[in-house]
Amino acid sequence: MMGTTASTAQQTVSASAFESVHGIGTMEDQRSLSIHSFQTLGLHNSKAKSIITNKVAPVVITYNCREEFQIHDDLLKANYTVGRISEATLEHYLVQGKYFMVRDVYSKLDVLNTMSTSGAPNFRQAKGGYAVFGMGQPSLNGFKLVLQKLQREGHKECVFFCVREEPVLFLRVESDFVPYTPRGKENLHENLHSLQRRLRVEDLELTIRKEIHDFAQLSEGVYYVYNDIERFRDEPHTVRVQSEEDIHVTEEVYRRPIFLLPTYRYHRLPLPVDGAPLEEQFDAFICFLRESPGLLLRDPSCPPPALLFSCQTGVGRTNLGMALGTLILYHHRGAAPKPDPPHPAKTPPRARFRVIQSFIEMVPKGQQMVEEVDSVIASCSEMHDMKEAIYESKKKLEGIGEDYQIQGNSTKEYFLQRTLQSLERYFYLIAFNYYLHEQYPLGFALSFSRWMCQHPELYRLQASMNSSELTISGDLITKGTRVLVVDERFCPDVLSTVKEMSVANFRRVPKMPIYGTAQPSSKALGSVLRYLTDAKRKHSHILWVSLREEVVLEGNEQIYTLREPGKLDQLIPVPVSTPEQLEKLESTLKGDLLKSQKWLEVYLEAEKQMKMFKSCLTTQEIFNQHKSTCQGLTYRRIPIPDFCAPKEQVAALPPILKLPLVGLRAASEAPAVLPVFQVVMKVVQLLPDGHRMKKEVDMALDTVSETMTPMHYHLREIIICTYRQGRSGKDEQERRLLRLRGLQYLERYIYLILFNAYLHLEKKDSWQRPFSLWMREVAAVAGVYEVLDGLGFPELEQLEDEEPLRRLRGRWRAQSGAGWPSRGNFV
Repeated sequence: MMGTTASTAQQTVSASAFESVHGIGTMEDQRSLSIHSFQTLGLHNSKAKSIITNKVAPVVITYNCREEFQIHDDLLKANYTVGRISEATLEHYLVQGKYFMVRDVYSKLDVLNTMSTSGAPNFRQAKGGYAVFGMGQPSLNGFKLVLQKLQREGHKECVFFCVREEPVLFLRVESDFVPYTPRGKENLHENLHSLQRRLRVEDLELTIRKEIHDFAQLSEGVYYVYNDIERFRDEPHTVRVQSEEDIHVTEEVYRRPIFLLPTYRYHRLPLPVDGAPLEEQFDAFICFLRESPGLLLRDPSCPPPALLFSCQTGVGRTNLGMALGTLILYHHRGAAPKPDPPHPAKTPPRARFRVIQSFIEMVPKGQQMVEEVDSVIASCSEMHDMKEAIYESKKKLEGIGEDYQIQGNSTKEYFLQRTLQSLERYFYLIAFNYYLHEQYPLGFALSFSRWMCQHPELYRLQASMNSSELTISGDLITKGTRVLVVDERFCPDVLSTVKEMSVANFRRVPKMPIYGTAQPSSKALGSVLRYLTDAKRKHSHILWVSLREEVVLEGNEQIYTLREPGKLDQLIPVPVSTPEQLEKLESTLKGDLLKSQKWLEVYLEAEKQMKMFKSCLTTQEIFNQHKSTCQGLTYRRIPIPDFCAPKEQVAALPPILKLPLVGLRAASEAPAVLPVFQVVMKVVQLLPDGHRMKKEVDMALDTVSETMTPMHYHLREIIICTYRQGRSGKDEQERRLLRLRGLQYLERYIYLILFNAYLHLEKKDSWQRPFSLWMREVAAVAGVYEVLDGLGFPELEQLEDEEPLRRLRGRWRAQSGAGWPSRGNFV
């Protein structure tokens, strides 16, 4: 098919794509690659074409298998972007419209000085006799030397993992092919990362190869690259590119040895530069290893294959890969009761982080599993100690007195994130070891991602890695780092009950002895208790449940909460595992405030004032004051996150919620027309008598909603409303927050249905098994958490698999206060 009109139009698309994708953007935009730029380049899509010029216009021929560009095709040149490092350097074509090709590895990176002897920088083997190797990025000839070295050392079988997520291309330099990577002008030392998961990096490398070849055809057979980005001496350099055969992609360099070495295998396993791998990356690793009988069979006559890992420098990601591989071979040996003794540590033993100690207390043989991982990390620590990196980042974080900004970013926030990412990597290694203990003997019957969904307690643990909020003191308030905000400021009395009951929004669920109210002060609590115990109501026993997850104090007879000065309208959640932790924190803050006797800046309903607290009470103390006058009063604190479903552990009072079901079963009226959420129906289909479980919850929601008619507060309505608000948010930050809240409300709805099913199914045993244990032993095995691990609104939008908030890992982490500044001590 031929025609000048089609070919011209395609070039127009290519030009506009570059303009729209590669225009001015944020630093993150410049570091990351937009998938659109890889899919909309008209001249560089997957359909090969030839372009032949005439006096009128280029002609496109689609049946050929090559691309040939006329060197003097001015129209074609206009569709490419040119650039230069500085005004003093040469201008040339940029790959993907904005990237320079930079030499991947230089001699200073070879700390172990193994390039000449082994063929790759920082080549090394894990200690303890494990056939696990790591290295930096070799050239083509260097990689051949590495394979020869392994053969000489007697490794008959070798599995090689390239753990890089960024594109790498090998350009012909003299008699070798040398690796180069595309990098942005803003940071020539930083590789491209955080690529879209739906984009295969192998496809991107093919696209860039075609570009470089085309650019060389337009530049007298040469392309411009950079070897020295420190001093820029004689830069840019030229490399000759006569054909695409002068450029190799990663697949060609690493996969071709299979034809010469039948026992060699290759797999690309992109690992993150920071933090822990995604569950899918663990799955890919295990899936590939399952194909190796030598790893699954403990046969002394058939030793396991050598496992070789490589990133750019052979440090961070390579170290992570080596640790994963060493854990596999440790279990292949038959995990002994005690781990192999590690080589002498560089530093004395450290105190364990709270999240690791919680794991040890929660998991059978948890202590052993942690010690095994510590041993593995030590055996792979010649270049980098993953565990020590956590303490180094923590030390730097704690060494920052007053926070300061570098290029607009908080230094404290930077080191907090570094600490959390390092700790998350360590935690996931321990979780992976837990998985191997269960699944290695079974031949990996479950994937890691499915196994994690059957151990949701691990997601809860990793979501609360930062427990610094538990260590805050009154100094934060006296110095103005945090401020006290009166409850009434963000608690409008829409039901007009303050005048009669002294507390906002007091109401009763129709025909049931269940009441709701805003947080009462001590004085207001007395009014409510007198109302409930008077001659008309005659309630002799009252169970009062406070659901607040944040710090609450009464000062001078008003209720206050802690807030950040710039975010007065946002509650600060405290990631507690027990109510006692929260009550202890409130008691500490109360003591600090009374002891300071300072004038404090507090925020009232419409203004801020200076106040000195003559009296201060915790929530527990407010209720303790009334137990002498109201003998039947029982108080419980069950912290529930705002917007979210309760954590499994807090739903611990089944007799309370037994009453609504009795009333609901007697109700004859049908619920209102309901929105149908596909993900909810998946849960309903899993549950015995699931439709009835959902119907009863819907009736309960309808009944409770009637008590708050002026606010139109109905959970099902709020799910939809919040979702729609998120679609039209003013900026990306607001849209993400609203999307998170919409998913949290949806999860809350599902948990109500699950809790109702628990009440029905466990009633025969008088709810002896707590809800948290039922969720783990029954619901998790049935697949409930796998549904929760893919939360979304497919009936309203096309879901993106990589949306982190859909996943338990991302959603629970986001709702745990992960975005708040660190004000206490990281423990």
